[in-house]
Amino acid sequence: MDGLITKFEALGLTADKAKEAAGNKKLAPTLDGLITATGQSSFSKNTGMLLYKLAAKVTKEKTPHGDYIAQAIGSGRLGSDEQVSAATKFCSKNDPTADEKAFDAACGVGVVVSDAEISAAIAGVLDSFKDTLLAERYRALGRALGKVKSTAALQWADSGKVKSEFDAQALALLGPKDERDDPAAAKKAAKKAAPKAASAKSAESRGWEPATLESMFAEGEISRLHKVGENPQIKPELTAEHLRATGGQVITRFPPEPNGFLHIGHAKAINVNFGYAKTHGGVCNLRYDDTNPEAEEQVYVDSILEIIRWLGFEPHQVLYSSDYFQQLYDLAVQLTERGLAYVCHCTGEQINEQRGGKDKGGARFACEHRDRPIAESLAEFQKMKDGRYGANEATLRMKQDLEDGNPQMWDLIAYRVKFAHHHRTGDAWCIYPTYDFTHCLCDSFENITHSLCTREFFQSRQSYYWLCDAVEVYKPVQWEYGRLNVTNTMLSKRKLLALRNAGVVRDLDDPRLYTLPALRRRGVPPQAINAFVRELGITPADAVIEVGRLENHIRDALNVCAPRIMALVRPVRVVLENLPENYFEEHELVYHPSDTAFGSRRVPFTRTLFIDSSDFRESDSPGYFRLAPNKTVGLNGVPYPITCTGVRRAADGSVSEVLCRYENEASVPKPKAYIQWVADSPQHSSPVRIDELRVYNPLFKHANPDEKSVTGGFMNDVSETSLEIIHGAVADIGLWDSIKRYAATDAGKKELNEQNVETLRFQFMRIGYFALDKDSSMPLSAIESDQIASTKLVMNRIVTLKEDAKKDA
Repeated sequence: MDGLITKFEALGLTADKAKEAAGNKKLAPTLDGLITATGQSSFSKNTGMLLYKLAAKVTKEKTPHGDYIAQAIGSGRLGSDEQVSAATKFCSKNDPTADEKAFDAACGVGVVVSDAEISAAIAGVLDSFKDTLLAERYRALGRALGKVKSTAALQWADSGKVKSEFDAQALALLGPKDERDDPAAAKKAAKKAAPKAASAKSAESRGWEPATLESMFAEGEISRLHKVGENPQIKPELTAEHLRATGGQVITRFPPEPNGFLHIGHAKAINVNFGYAKTHGGVCNLRYDDTNPEAEEQVYVDSILEIIRWLGFEPHQVLYSSDYFQQLYDLAVQLTERGLAYVCHCTGEQINEQRGGKDKGGARFACEHRDRPIAESLAEFQKMKDGRYGANEATLRMKQDLEDGNPQMWDLIAYRVKFAHHHRTGDAWCIYPTYDFTHCLCDSFENITHSLCTREFFQSRQSYYWLCDAVEVYKPVQWEYGRLNVTNTMLSKRKLLALRNAGVVRDLDDPRLYTLPALRRRGVPPQAINAFVRELGITPADAVIEVGRLENHIRDALNVCAPRIMALVRPVRVVLENLPENYFEEHELVYHPSDTAFGSRRVPFTRTLFIDSSDFRESDSPGYFRLAPNKTVGLNGVPYPITCTGVRRAADGSVSEVLCRYENEASVPKPKAYIQWVADSPQHSSPVRIDELRVYNPLFKHANPDEKSVTGGFMNDVSETSLEIIHGAVADIGLWDSIKRYAATDAGKKELNEQNVETLRFQFMRIGYFALDKDSSMPLSAIESDQIASTKLVMNRIVTLKEDAKKDA
């Protein structure tokens, strides 16, 4: 092994990387052979990296001429990733030694793209994108760069030079990045330029411009995936049949198991699968992987489709793995007839030992049933199908390669016995195929062109291809990308169920969780979730993203779509003593400071009103600008301020009323602060009383509750302050007016009837963003007849305002 490490270090690999490669039972011999094929012992860094990447790609079956490609790399004929990719593609179908000129032409050997040609090609692309670039600036550069990379004239150009020239021309066109490209800087600049103006208004007027769906696929390896029909097959006629079936159209699929709610990580998978198809003019199917009847429920089947549509996508077809149970069974029989599957009676513990034990580091050995006669395995498989074996008494295993370094080739289970009622097929079957047997074959049946999945299935790619070839069916291409996780939560179904069963959360749609139904219930707009995952892009690496990044997108989306309402969490009564008992004014307040389409409402102003308890102090202090004895404060939307003249106390000594003077007849300095208020005017349905205000905080104390450093595990990390329920909050009549206006629309009626009330989202000024919860009771009849007393309003805090930290200043 030491000799291999030294050999691999000569490629330019670090000591750790060379050691890792030498220990890889699959990669090491391939890389060693490629190095030997070059006839060299030292390499430039570029040459070494190309050989290392080639070793990770090639197999004798797919690329029988790997040594030829290695020699071309070593001699300098091939000098870029693009050329090597073209070479592997060419050699998968052709013998390069038979026609070296065709090989050179296919791989761009000897092609030199001059600096002038690079400059001209990039200028042409940028000119065609000019209007978009000037409007969207740096946000559109990803799409422009993707177009540059796909330009035929630049296919064999030096990628470093292309990128440098692209950056230079983009800079010349757009100039350096400024506040238009940095929302945080824009807000800061606006505040600095006009410290006395409403800087929030400047920020709002910019609108919100999230990353586009197309931008996800403009860069990186996913922008260079194969075209339909280019993936090699074990038999040429399979490609022809595939092209006839697809017509050259991209077909992807999103294949969830209906055993739980989708979570934030699935939002990325949905955008990747549906988005890749949409971007390339194709279609995406929803296929439920319903092969485990013990865990699947109809509620999850319904929820998955609903969430996909909520995120803005529509499946081309809604399919089920169970649609193919007979076809899958027939192929399992065929696999057995070919001597590539056998019935095994080993226990799970015995199978684990055969695979090298718990850490898979021990000796591997074959099951005693592996070499039983084919006819015997066929008879035993029939007994399994007939229900003559109980659960765990017999399995059908694939006869793969126990010597392979990949655990996914160690005779995986294809079928197992389960006496469970299936949600679609009932009791028709008592044997069910595993994911490893089902997934690739269903992809094949549906002519999936790009099987896109997360990195944990990387090792499964080999068994995926093996099985398709073993039964000689069309073989899709599997391509993996990094999965998405966020901090301050967990996404494991098992652990989420543990939280629910322990009563920590009410259900799997509890707004403190990051399942997609939970985020929807909390009031998170779907466009914010899409913007979040699209901004992150698609790379091979798994990512754990700070939850604050998601929250920023939520705020940006809500800033655009949420009407502003004055609300008081803990109201305190204020009496304006210098006004008569029947005093009445009306003031018009806009729902959104920068979007007139939201309209306005007229709110009552009376002698008695309410303010929030956080806006009053009995003892004044320097730097505090809101209401206190002998202090004047402005009221939002009201022309004159009020001055505190005293208080009235309850029997227990607490303040029951704040006494003030309405300064409508005196000249007073302009107040330094304005606060929200709500009139006490029952005849005008003011205030609107909120039965429950649910304030959600992080469910866990630590950013990663799964860390071993958390004493006692995740259940011991639950925060006692993750939910605060507040009774007695009130809002101005704009809240009820918005509900009535929504209920008057066809879409609103439909959503209210289906109890999807979370679309009613509001900014409670200086408090946070809130949405109605499905625990609310709002019969359409009560809304239409203006019977607010017949309703129950329960509201969830979606996210705080950015200014929350300064609220008490």
